[in-house]
Amino acid sequence: MGAIVTKVQMYLEVIKKKNEDLNIFLHVNENILNEAKVLEGKKIKGALYGVVVAVKSNINVQGMVTNCASHVLENYVAPYDATVIQKLKAADALIIGMVNMDEFAAGGSGENSAFGLTKNPAAPTLIPGGSSSGSAAAVAAGMCDVALGSDTGGSIRTPASHCGVVGMKPSYGAVSRYGLIDLSMSLDQIGPLGKTVGDVAKVLEVIQGVDAQDPTTVSYPFLSEKLKQTTVGILTIKGVAPAIQKLIDARVAAVVKKQRWKTKKVTIDSIDLAVETYYPLVYSEFFSATRRFDGRRYGKQIEEAAGKEVLRRIYGGSEITQAEFAGKYYQKALGVKHVIADSFVEAFEQVDCIVLPTCPGLPWKLGAGTKMPLAEVYAADALTIPANLAGCCAISVPAGEIKGVPVGLQVMCGKGEDEKLLRIAKECEL
Repeated sequence: MGAIVTKVQMYLEVIKKKNEDLNIFLHVNENILNEAKVLEGKKIKGALYGVVVAVKSNINVQGMVTNCASHVLENYVAPYDATVIQKLKAADALIIGMVNMDEFAAGGSGENSAFGLTKNPAAPTLIPGGSSSGSAAAVAAGMCDVALGSDTGGSIRTPASHCGVVGMKPSYGAVSRYGLIDLSMSLDQIGPLGKTVGDVAKVLEVIQGVDAQDPTTVSYPFLSEKLKQTTVGILTIKGVAPAIQKLIDARVAAVVKKQRWKTKKVTIDSIDLAVETYYPLVYSEFFSATRRFDGRRYGKQIEEAAGKEVLRRIYGGSEITQAEFAGKYYQKALGVKHVIADSFVEAFEQVDCIVLPTCPGLPWKLGAGTKMPLAEVYAADALTIPANLAGCCAISVPAGEIKGVPVGLQVMCGKGEDEKLLRIAKECEL
Protein backbone atom coordinates (compact mmCIF):
# COMPACT_ATOMS: atom_id res chain seq x y z
CA MET A 1 0.00 0.00 0.00
CA GLY A 2 1.44 3.32 -1.13
CA ALA A 3 1.66 6.70 0.56
CA ILE A 4 -1.32 8.17 -1.29
CA VAL A 5 -3.67 5.34 -0.35
CA THR A 6 -2.44 5.57 3.25
CA LYS A 7 -3.10 9.30 3.31
CA VAL A 8 -6.60 8.88 1.84
CA GLN A 9 -7.40 6.21 4.41
CA MET A 10 -6.25 8.55 7.15
CA TYR A 11 -8.51 11.35 5.90
CA LEU A 12 -11.46 8.95 5.62
CA GLU A 13 -10.89 7.88 9.22
CA VAL A 14 -10.84 11.50 10.38
CA ILE A 15 -14.08 12.17 8.51
CA LYS A 16 -15.68 9.06 10.02
CA LYS A 17 -14.58 10.09 13.50
CA LYS A 18 -15.35 13.82 13.40
CA ASN A 19 -18.00 14.48 10.78
CA GLU A 20 -21.06 13.51 12.80
CA ASP A 21 -20.19 16.26 15.26
CA LEU A 22 -18.72 18.90 12.93
CA ASN A 23 -21.14 18.32 10.01
CA ILE A 24 -18.64 19.20 7.31
CA PHE A 25 -19.08 16.58 4.59
CA LEU A 26 -22.43 16.13 2.86
CA HIS A 27 -21.18 13.51 0.39
CA VAL A 28 -18.02 11.39 0.48
CA ASN A 29 -16.51 9.93 -2.69
CA GLU A 30 -17.04 6.20 -2.23
CA ASN A 31 -14.57 5.37 -4.99
CA ILE A 32 -11.64 7.46 -3.76
CA LEU A 33 -9.55 4.53 -2.50
CA ASN A 34 -9.75 2.86 -5.90
CA GLU A 35 -8.86 6.17 -7.57
CA ALA A 36 -5.87 6.49 -5.22
CA LYS A 37 -4.67 2.99 -6.11
CA VAL A 38 -4.88 3.76 -9.82
CA LEU A 39 -3.00 7.01 -9.26
CA GLU A 40 -0.16 5.23 -7.49
CA GLY A 41 0.40 3.14 -10.61
CA LYS A 42 1.03 6.17 -12.83
CA LYS A 43 4.55 6.80 -14.09
CA ILE A 44 4.03 10.39 -15.23
CA LYS A 45 2.78 12.50 -12.32
CA GLY A 46 0.71 15.66 -12.55
CA ALA A 47 1.34 18.92 -10.70
CA LEU A 48 -1.10 17.99 -7.92
CA TYR A 49 -0.26 14.30 -7.78
CA GLY A 50 -2.04 12.77 -4.78
CA VAL A 51 -3.37 16.07 -3.39
CA VAL A 52 -6.71 15.38 -1.69
CA VAL A 53 -9.36 18.04 -2.34
CA ALA A 54 -12.71 18.76 -0.68
CA VAL A 55 -15.20 20.64 -2.88
CA LYS A 56 -17.90 23.12 -1.94
CA SER A 57 -21.30 21.68 -2.81
CA ASN A 58 -22.09 24.30 -5.45
CA ILE A 59 -19.31 23.17 -7.82
CA ASN A 60 -20.30 20.30 -10.13
CA VAL A 61 -18.34 17.07 -9.70
CA GLN A 62 -19.52 14.31 -12.00
CA GLY A 63 -21.25 11.47 -10.16
CA MET A 64 -21.37 13.30 -6.83
CA VAL A 65 -24.26 14.98 -5.06
CA THR A 66 -23.99 18.70 -5.80
CA ASN A 67 -26.89 20.04 -3.78
CA CYS A 68 -25.83 23.58 -2.76
CA ALA A 69 -26.78 22.51 0.79
CA SER A 70 -30.44 22.87 -0.21
CA HIS A 71 -33.52 20.65 -0.26
CA VAL A 72 -34.14 22.15 -3.71
CA LEU A 73 -31.30 20.02 -5.13
CA GLU A 74 -30.87 17.40 -2.41
CA ASN A 75 -30.95 14.46 -4.87
CA TYR A 76 -29.12 16.18 -7.72
CA VAL A 77 -26.12 14.17 -8.94
CA ALA A 78 -23.86 16.24 -11.17
CA PRO A 79 -23.73 14.90 -14.76
CA TYR A 80 -20.45 16.66 -15.57
CA ASP A 81 -17.30 18.17 -14.07
CA ALA A 82 -16.84 21.90 -13.67
CA THR A 83 -13.77 23.21 -15.50
CA VAL A 84 -11.84 23.56 -12.22
CA ILE A 85 -12.59 19.90 -11.42
CA GLN A 86 -11.45 18.80 -14.87
CA LYS A 87 -8.18 20.65 -14.29
CA LEU A 88 -7.70 19.18 -10.81
CA LYS A 89 -8.25 15.65 -12.06
CA ALA A 90 -5.94 16.22 -15.04
CA ALA A 91 -3.26 17.29 -12.54
CA ASP A 92 -3.77 14.02 -10.58
CA ALA A 93 -5.61 15.50 -7.61
CA LEU A 94 -8.21 13.36 -5.81
CA ILE A 95 -11.70 14.61 -4.94
CA ILE A 96 -12.61 13.26 -1.51
CA GLY A 97 -16.14 14.64 -1.42
CA MET A 98 -18.59 17.53 -1.23
CA VAL A 99 -18.75 19.79 1.80
CA ASN A 100 -21.37 21.86 3.59
CA MET A 101 -22.09 25.54 2.90
CA ASP A 102 -24.69 28.24 3.36
CA GLU A 103 -27.62 27.26 1.14
CA PHE A 104 -26.95 28.41 -2.45
CA ALA A 105 -24.01 30.39 -0.99
CA ALA A 106 -26.52 32.83 0.54
CA GLY A 107 -24.95 33.67 3.89
CA GLY A 108 -21.69 34.46 5.62
CA SER A 109 -21.85 32.32 8.73
CA GLY A 110 -22.36 28.65 7.80
CA GLU A 111 -25.67 28.62 9.68
CA ASN A 112 -27.94 28.57 6.64
CA SER A 113 -27.48 25.02 5.34
CA ALA A 114 -30.62 22.93 4.91
CA PHE A 115 -28.64 20.01 6.36
CA GLY A 116 -27.54 21.70 9.57
CA LEU A 117 -24.81 24.17 10.45
CA THR A 118 -21.12 23.36 10.34
CA LYS A 119 -19.04 23.70 13.50
CA ASN A 120 -15.73 25.53 13.57
CA PRO A 121 -12.92 23.01 14.31
CA ALA A 122 -10.75 25.84 15.69
CA ALA A 123 -13.50 27.13 18.02
CA PRO A 124 -16.32 24.53 18.21
CA THR A 125 -18.86 26.78 19.96
CA LEU A 126 -18.53 29.49 17.29
CA ILE A 127 -19.53 29.77 13.64
CA PRO A 128 -16.98 28.77 10.99
CA GLY A 129 -18.00 31.61 8.70
CA GLY A 130 -19.50 31.20 5.27
CA SER A 131 -20.64 30.61 2.77
CA SER A 132 -17.69 28.23 2.16
CA SER A 133 -18.04 26.95 5.72
CA GLY A 134 -17.34 23.30 4.97
CA SER A 135 -14.35 24.11 2.77
CA ALA A 136 -12.51 26.00 5.50
CA ALA A 137 -13.62 23.60 8.23
CA ALA A 138 -12.48 20.54 6.24
CA VAL A 139 -8.95 21.96 5.97
CA ALA A 140 -8.90 23.05 9.61
CA ALA A 141 -10.18 19.67 10.81
CA GLY A 142 -7.52 17.72 8.91
CA MET A 143 -9.99 16.04 6.53
CA CYS A 144 -8.18 16.97 3.29
CA ASP A 145 -5.08 18.69 1.94
CA VAL A 146 -6.89 21.61 0.32
CA ALA A 147 -10.41 22.66 -0.60
CA LEU A 148 -12.28 24.65 -3.21
CA GLY A 149 -14.80 27.32 -2.30
CA SER A 150 -16.54 30.22 -4.00
CA ASP A 151 -16.30 33.86 -2.95
CA THR A 152 -18.98 36.43 -3.80
CA GLY A 153 -18.44 38.90 -0.97
CA GLY A 154 -15.98 37.14 1.32
CA SER A 155 -17.25 33.56 1.26
CA ILE A 156 -13.75 32.07 1.10
CA ARG A 157 -11.85 34.64 3.17
CA THR A 158 -14.29 34.93 6.09
CA PRO A 159 -14.33 31.19 6.95
CA ALA A 160 -10.59 31.04 6.35
CA SER A 161 -10.17 33.77 8.97
CA HIS A 162 -12.52 32.19 11.50
CA CYS A 163 -11.07 28.67 11.08
CA GLY A 164 -7.41 29.70 11.05
CA VAL A 165 -6.53 28.64 7.49
CA VAL A 166 -5.51 30.38 4.25
CA GLY A 167 -8.22 31.28 1.73
CA MET A 168 -7.89 33.19 -1.55
CA LYS A 169 -10.31 34.97 -3.83
CA PRO A 170 -8.60 35.21 -7.23
CA SER A 171 -9.06 38.20 -9.51
CA TYR A 172 -12.38 38.26 -11.32
CA GLY A 173 -11.92 36.18 -14.46
CA ALA A 174 -8.74 34.43 -13.32
CA VAL A 175 -10.54 31.10 -12.75
CA SER A 176 -13.34 29.61 -14.84
CA ARG A 177 -16.75 29.51 -13.21
CA TYR A 178 -18.16 26.98 -15.68
CA GLY A 179 -19.87 24.37 -13.54
CA LEU A 180 -20.37 26.69 -10.56
CA ILE A 181 -24.00 27.06 -9.49
CA ASP A 182 -23.81 30.82 -9.24
CA LEU A 183 -25.04 33.29 -6.66
CA SER A 184 -24.08 36.51 -8.45
CA MET A 185 -22.58 36.33 -11.93
CA SER A 186 -20.72 39.64 -11.73
CA LEU A 187 -19.07 38.90 -8.37
CA ASP A 188 -18.60 35.12 -7.94
CA GLN A 189 -15.13 33.60 -8.08
CA ILE A 190 -13.94 30.06 -7.36
CA GLY A 191 -10.81 29.88 -5.23
CA PRO A 192 -8.64 27.59 -3.08
CA LEU A 193 -8.23 27.14 0.68
CA GLY A 194 -5.30 25.40 2.36
CA LYS A 195 -3.10 25.18 5.40
CA THR A 196 -0.41 27.40 3.85
CA VAL A 197 -0.04 30.03 1.16
CA GLY A 198 2.09 27.51 -0.74
CA ASP A 199 -0.77 24.99 -0.79
CA VAL A 200 -3.14 27.62 -2.15
CA ALA A 201 -0.62 28.76 -4.77
CA LYS A 202 -0.18 25.24 -6.16
CA VAL A 203 -3.92 24.82 -6.64
CA LEU A 204 -4.40 28.25 -8.20
CA GLU A 205 -1.61 27.57 -10.69
CA VAL A 206 -3.57 24.55 -11.93
CA ILE A 207 -7.14 25.91 -11.97
CA GLN A 208 -6.53 29.41 -13.38
CA GLY A 209 -6.60 30.38 -17.05
CA VAL A 210 -8.82 31.07 -20.02
CA ASP A 211 -11.77 28.73 -20.59
CA ALA A 212 -13.93 28.82 -23.73
CA GLN A 213 -16.89 27.81 -21.56
CA ASP A 214 -16.57 31.02 -19.50
CA PRO A 215 -16.17 34.21 -21.58
CA THR A 216 -15.22 36.24 -18.48
CA THR A 217 -11.94 34.35 -18.08
CA VAL A 218 -8.64 36.13 -18.67
CA SER A 219 -5.03 34.98 -18.81
CA TYR A 220 -3.10 37.21 -16.42
CA PRO A 221 0.70 37.56 -16.74
CA PHE A 222 3.16 36.18 -14.21
CA LEU A 223 5.88 38.17 -12.48
CA SER A 224 9.24 37.63 -14.13
CA GLU A 225 11.31 38.79 -11.18
CA LYS A 226 11.33 38.72 -7.39
CA LEU A 227 9.57 41.32 -5.28
CA LYS A 228 11.68 44.41 -4.81
CA GLN A 229 10.88 47.26 -2.43
CA THR A 230 7.24 46.74 -1.46
CA THR A 231 4.93 49.54 -0.38
CA VAL A 232 2.08 48.36 1.82
CA GLY A 233 -1.14 50.35 1.73
CA ILE A 234 -2.86 50.69 5.08
CA LEU A 235 -6.64 50.89 4.70
CA THR A 236 -8.73 51.69 7.74
CA ILE A 237 -12.48 51.02 7.70
CA LYS A 238 -14.87 51.95 10.48
CA GLY A 239 -16.45 49.34 12.70
CA VAL A 240 -13.50 47.02 13.38
CA ALA A 241 -13.28 45.64 16.91
CA PRO A 242 -10.35 47.35 18.70
CA ALA A 243 -8.73 44.05 19.71
CA ILE A 244 -8.73 42.83 16.10
CA GLN A 245 -7.34 46.10 14.74
CA LYS A 246 -4.60 46.05 17.38
CA LEU A 247 -3.61 42.48 16.45
CA ILE A 248 -3.57 43.26 12.73
CA ASP A 249 -1.58 46.46 13.23
CA ALA A 250 1.02 44.57 15.26
CA ARG A 251 1.27 41.78 12.68
CA VAL A 252 1.64 44.20 9.78
CA ALA A 253 4.26 46.22 11.68
CA ALA A 254 6.27 43.06 12.36
CA VAL A 255 6.19 41.95 8.71
CA VAL A 256 7.05 45.43 7.41
CA LYS A 257 10.01 45.67 9.79
CA LYS A 258 11.31 42.20 8.93
CA GLN A 259 10.99 42.68 5.16
CA ARG A 260 12.06 46.35 5.26
CA TRP A 261 8.94 47.36 3.38
CA LYS A 262 7.38 50.81 3.34
CA THR A 263 3.84 51.75 4.39
CA LYS A 264 1.41 54.34 3.11
CA LYS A 265 -2.12 55.16 4.18
CA VAL A 266 -4.71 54.82 1.40
CA THR A 267 -8.35 55.78 1.05
CA ILE A 268 -11.01 54.25 -1.20
CA ASP A 269 -13.88 56.49 -2.34
CA SER A 270 -17.36 55.28 -1.30
CA ILE A 271 -15.99 52.20 0.48
CA ASP A 272 -18.34 52.91 3.38
CA LEU A 273 -21.17 52.15 0.92
CA ALA A 274 -19.78 48.73 -0.02
CA VAL A 275 -22.39 46.68 1.84
CA GLU A 276 -25.28 48.83 0.59
CA THR A 277 -23.90 48.55 -2.95
CA TYR A 278 -23.28 44.82 -2.81
CA TYR A 279 -26.67 43.53 -1.74
CA PRO A 280 -28.85 45.11 -4.49
CA LEU A 281 -26.46 43.56 -7.02
CA VAL A 282 -26.55 40.15 -5.36
CA TYR A 283 -30.30 40.16 -4.80
CA SER A 284 -30.99 41.08 -8.44
CA GLU A 285 -28.53 38.63 -9.96
CA PHE A 286 -29.48 35.80 -7.61
CA PHE A 287 -33.17 36.27 -8.42
CA SER A 288 -32.35 36.02 -12.12
CA ALA A 289 -30.13 32.96 -11.63
CA THR A 290 -32.74 31.04 -9.63
CA ARG A 291 -35.45 31.25 -12.30
CA ARG A 292 -34.14 27.95 -13.68
CA PHE A 293 -35.01 26.17 -10.43
CA ASP A 294 -38.64 25.73 -11.41
CA GLY A 295 -38.93 22.04 -10.48
CA ARG A 296 -39.53 20.95 -14.08
CA ARG A 297 -36.13 19.70 -15.23
CA TYR A 298 -34.48 18.81 -11.91
CA GLY A 299 -34.93 19.40 -8.21
CA LYS A 300 -37.82 21.22 -6.60
CA GLN A 301 -39.25 24.68 -7.16
CA ILE A 302 -36.98 26.97 -5.19
CA GLU A 303 -39.70 29.11 -3.64
CA GLU A 304 -41.29 26.00 -2.18
CA ALA A 305 -38.21 24.23 -0.81
CA ALA A 306 -35.58 26.86 0.03
CA GLY A 307 -34.70 28.31 3.43
CA LYS A 308 -35.27 31.75 4.89
CA GLU A 309 -32.11 33.54 3.70
CA VAL A 310 -32.47 32.23 0.13
CA LEU A 311 -36.09 33.35 0.01
CA ARG A 312 -35.17 36.77 1.40
CA ARG A 313 -32.76 37.29 -1.47
CA ILE A 314 -35.15 35.96 -4.09
CA TYR A 315 -38.03 38.16 -2.97
CA GLY A 316 -35.72 41.13 -2.55
CA GLY A 317 -34.37 40.63 -6.05
CA SER A 318 -37.89 40.28 -7.39
CA GLU A 319 -38.82 43.68 -5.93
CA ILE A 320 -35.65 45.42 -7.11
CA THR A 321 -36.03 44.16 -10.69
CA GLN A 322 -39.71 44.99 -11.16
CA ALA A 323 -40.38 46.64 -14.50
CA GLU A 324 -41.75 49.77 -12.84
CA PHE A 325 -38.30 50.56 -11.43
CA ALA A 326 -36.65 50.09 -14.86
CA GLY A 327 -33.48 48.78 -13.23
CA LYS A 328 -33.01 52.02 -11.27
CA TYR A 329 -31.66 50.49 -8.05
CA TYR A 330 -29.47 47.94 -9.84
CA GLN A 331 -27.99 50.68 -12.03
CA LYS A 332 -27.30 52.91 -9.02
CA ALA A 333 -25.49 50.03 -7.30
CA LEU A 334 -23.46 49.41 -10.46
CA GLY A 335 -22.48 53.07 -10.51
CA VAL A 336 -21.08 52.96 -6.97
CA LYS A 337 -19.40 49.63 -7.77
CA HIS A 338 -17.50 51.33 -10.59
CA VAL A 339 -16.49 54.22 -8.29
CA ILE A 340 -15.07 51.77 -5.75
CA ALA A 341 -13.29 49.77 -8.48
CA ASP A 342 -11.73 52.91 -9.95
CA SER A 343 -10.56 53.98 -6.48
CA PHE A 344 -8.78 50.64 -6.05
CA VAL A 345 -7.08 51.07 -9.42
CA GLU A 346 -5.81 54.50 -8.31
CA ALA A 347 -4.67 53.12 -4.95
CA PHE A 348 -2.69 50.29 -6.54
CA GLU A 349 -0.82 52.87 -8.63
CA GLN A 350 0.63 54.14 -5.33
CA VAL A 351 1.07 50.89 -3.35
CA ASP A 352 1.83 47.24 -4.08
CA CYS A 353 -0.82 45.84 -1.78
CA ILE A 354 -3.47 46.88 0.71
CA VAL A 355 -3.80 45.27 4.13
CA LEU A 356 -6.65 45.26 6.64
CA PRO A 357 -8.44 42.74 8.87
CA THR A 358 -10.40 40.03 7.09
CA CYS A 359 -13.36 40.40 9.45
CA PRO A 360 -14.45 43.32 11.65
CA GLY A 361 -15.31 41.07 14.59
CA LEU A 362 -14.79 37.61 16.02
CA PRO A 363 -17.17 34.82 14.97
CA TRP A 364 -20.38 34.72 16.96
CA LYS A 365 -21.87 31.74 18.80
CA LEU A 366 -23.39 28.93 16.75
CA GLY A 367 -27.01 29.64 15.93
CA ALA A 368 -26.89 33.25 17.13
CA GLY A 369 -26.92 34.68 13.61
CA THR A 370 -30.52 33.67 13.04
CA LYS A 371 -31.52 35.95 15.95
CA MET A 372 -29.26 38.90 15.19
CA PRO A 373 -30.44 42.05 13.35
CA LEU A 374 -30.01 41.55 9.62
CA ALA A 375 -27.94 44.72 9.28
CA GLU A 376 -25.47 43.39 11.85
CA VAL A 377 -25.19 40.04 10.06
CA TYR A 378 -24.61 41.70 6.69
CA ALA A 379 -22.08 44.14 8.17
CA ALA A 380 -19.79 41.19 8.94
CA ASP A 381 -18.85 41.24 5.23
CA ALA A 382 -17.90 44.93 5.20
CA LEU A 383 -14.15 44.29 4.87
CA THR A 384 -14.29 41.51 2.29
CA ILE A 385 -16.99 42.83 -0.08
CA PRO A 386 -14.81 45.67 -1.52
CA ALA A 387 -12.43 43.23 -3.26
CA ASN A 388 -15.36 41.59 -5.04
CA LEU A 389 -16.78 44.94 -6.12
CA ALA A 390 -13.34 45.92 -7.44
CA GLY A 391 -12.67 42.54 -9.06
CA CYS A 392 -9.21 42.47 -7.51
CA CYS A 393 -7.49 39.51 -5.83
CA ALA A 394 -7.49 39.09 -2.06
CA ILE A 395 -6.36 36.53 0.49
CA SER A 396 -6.80 35.85 4.20
CA VAL A 397 -3.82 34.48 6.14
CA PRO A 398 -3.78 33.67 9.86
CA ALA A 399 -2.53 36.63 11.90
CA GLY A 400 -2.84 35.20 15.40
CA GLU A 401 -5.56 34.58 17.95
CA ILE A 402 -7.69 36.51 20.41
CA LYS A 403 -8.70 34.38 23.40
CA GLY A 404 -8.02 31.24 21.37
CA VAL A 405 -10.08 32.35 18.36
CA PRO A 406 -8.26 32.72 15.00
CA VAL A 407 -8.06 36.12 13.31
CA GLY A 408 -7.17 36.64 9.66
CA LEU A 409 -5.06 39.32 7.97
CA GLN A 410 -6.45 40.28 4.58
CA VAL A 411 -4.10 41.27 1.77
CA MET A 412 -5.35 42.71 -1.54
CA CYS A 413 -3.53 43.35 -4.79
CA GLY A 414 -4.63 44.82 -8.10
CA LYS A 415 -6.74 42.92 -10.61
CA GLY A 416 -4.57 40.34 -12.32
CA GLU A 417 -1.78 40.54 -9.75
CA ASP A 418 -2.60 37.16 -8.20
CA GLU A 419 0.97 35.87 -8.26
CA LYS A 420 2.22 39.08 -6.67
CA LEU A 421 -0.46 38.71 -3.98
CA LEU A 422 0.71 35.18 -3.19
CA ARG A 423 4.34 36.27 -2.91
CA ILE A 424 3.42 39.06 -0.49
CA ALA A 425 1.06 36.81 1.48
CA LYS A 426 3.79 34.21 1.89
CA GLU A 427 5.93 36.79 3.68
CA CYS A 428 2.97 37.55 5.97
CA GLU A 429 2.55 33.97 7.21
CA LEU A 430 3.17 33.34 10.89
